[in-house]
Amino acid sequence: MTDAAGAPTDPSATLRSKRFLVLLVLAGIVGVVVSFAAWGFLELVHQIQVGVFQGLPKDLGFHSAPRWWYLPVLAIAGVVVAFTITRLPGRGGHQPAHGLSTAQLRPIDLPSVVLAGLASIGLGLVIGPEAPLIALGGGLGLLAVDLLKKDAPDEVGAVMAAAGMFAALSLIFASPLIAAVILIEAAGLGGSRLTLVLIPGLLAAGIGSLISIGMGSWTGLSTSAYALGPLALPSFARPDVTDFAWTAPLAIAIAVGTFVIFRGALAAERVVTPRPFVFLPAIGLVVAGLAIAFTYATDKGASEVLFSGQDQLPGLVSNAGSWSLGALALLLVFKGIGYSLSLASFRGGPTFPAMFLGAAAGLMAARLPGFESTPAVAVGLGAAVVAVLRLPLSAVVLGVLLTDRSGPGSAPLVIFGVVIAYLTTIAISRPQIPDPAATVAPSRSPESSRSDDARHASLPEESLK
Repeated sequence: MTDAAGAPTDPSATLRSKRFLVLLVLAGIVGVVVSFAAWGFLELVHQIQVGVFQGLPKDLGFHSAPRWWYLPVLAIAGVVVAFTITRLPGRGGHQPAHGLSTAQLRPIDLPSVVLAGLASIGLGLVIGPEAPLIALGGGLGLLAVDLLKKDAPDEVGAVMAAAGMFAALSLIFASPLIAAVILIEAAGLGGSRLTLVLIPGLLAAGIGSLISIGMGSWTGLSTSAYALGPLALPSFARPDVTDFAWTAPLAIAIAVGTFVIFRGALAAERVVTPRPFVFLPAIGLVVAGLAIAFTYATDKGASEVLFSGQDQLPGLVSNAGSWSLGALALLLVFKGIGYSLSLASFRGGPTFPAMFLGAAAGLMAARLPGFESTPAVAVGLGAAVVAVLRLPLSAVVLGVLLTDRSGPGSAPLVIFGVVIAYLTTIAISRPQIPDPAATVAPSRSPESSRSDDARHASLPEESLK
């Protein structure tokens, strides 16, 4: 790479400069601010869920939320999200049917992102919190630059936006490493840009992670209710031939299932988009109906079908013995349909519901002869992530780190499963993949890698050179 004058860029000289030290200090400040904001968003989502689905029914005289309770709540969520899409700047953020976007949002767009995320995630739709957190982190990073120095170069804003994204995403995964890998791979950073964005980003994520660790002692509240840490699975020392034999079909099945979910989401999106005030409440009612039907068909609660899945995932894998094969199959069907409809219409991220469904598919596969639950769940997690995001390294890191307490035996199977699922996704989605050179902002999904909003801008191509 060369700069505008034709001279080669020297990242080492930039790293030694006083200007870069100032940038690091600003990144640390952004990490602190964004971490508090991200924690506040997640805590508010959690409190909304507790208040709406537990506290309010008891206040009205019910012992617990009656089955019909989910119908008006999810319909109201549809009305609120339709309002943000049609009336507020930013349209509630990117459309999750198109994957996970790292596109920068303007600070003025953040209120709609926060409101749509709170309504979608807090009121029970099958959508994850990672996309609003990424948007929140990037927008606050840009806002910090605007407040301190309005005439700052674009690359400074890009670095601070990236630092904000690092800090925000590290909170939900309880790991700066996972956040860094996902954002680096999703944004396609490389060369000298990688170092110059990574150093401030890691600093922001590390500071933010430190704050999140101490949040419980400072406030009496903590991220343990919604942050996804390592799962409690049986020890698994080493794989054998049988494990590899079952890994391939499991990974293929998850990739195909994910393709069907996103194909349905994109088809539904074309119907929903022109009339959001009609279709979003209707979809909320359908998703609620799926959850209610699941409670009648099984002895499980509606929360297994509703919500993003990170709260329910630890309980799912730790209580795997309480799930029959039929109940797991119904869970995949009902939550899969709810996931597809939520992707088509509401606002949030696609990652966590996919992880939950991948783990459920892994628990089903664990009933196969010679396939233990630990490697099956690990492969399911990795295969689901790569099928949704098309980020192989991120999928491997997630699958390995979330199951590392059970020992190192699952890691080779996760890698094998991620590769198989990734190749399957590419093969069956090939006609729908646009030219990456034509995309405005990085975004991966089984169907599309384009940004949903032309106003969103990705990291500048000439940033930090």
